[in-house]
Amino acid sequence: MRRKISIPRILKINWVDGLVISVVFNNGESRKIDFTEMFYKIGVKPNSNESKLLNPKAFRKVELQNNTLSWSNVEQLITLRDGGKTKVPFEIGADILFKYSKPEVSESRIKIGNLIKEARLESGMTQQQLALISGTTRNYISRIENDRSDIELATLWKIIETGLGKHMEIVIKPGIASKDHRIAKKVRSHFPA
Repeated sequence: MRRKISIPRILKINWVDGLVISVVFNNGESRKIDFTEMFYKIGVKPNSNESKLLNPKAFRKVELQNNTLSWSNVEQLITLRDGGKTKVPFEIGADILFKYSKPEVSESRIKIGNLIKEARLESGMTQQQLALISGTTRNYISRIENDRSDIELATLWKIIETGLGKHMEIVIKPGIASKDHRIAKKVRSHFPA
């Protein structure tokens, strides 16, 4: 399970597609935020300043600033302590974004669960047998195989190497070039016959 976070912060923008954005929060979890749905739920008015973000071209100009999402192309007016007013980029607090986000199902997590299940079945083992040899529980093995639980790397290694008697290999490859030169990580488990 992902750890609970007391103050949500956004660490990275994964992708933007239309008015949906995927981000990584400080608990390590990738989550999707559908702004059409969120703006409807919080009652954004059609002619309000933030409604400008319902234009995909304007929305796409999102940046990560101060651990939350920011749009310098949409300004908001704030009142200062001295009563003066100033314009700042439009931002939504990470706590609000977390509240209206949904966990993003990771392809690699699904593949890992399926790979473990396939290797276990090929070995003729039950979930209980694999759990006993790996030092975990049958319930945990079931949750991993059915994509209902996250898995720590050390536990994954223990299940594959100790429980299944297989070899695990992790490969980090350069990803598709992007403006911020992110490196895409691809986890590959190698199960030799």
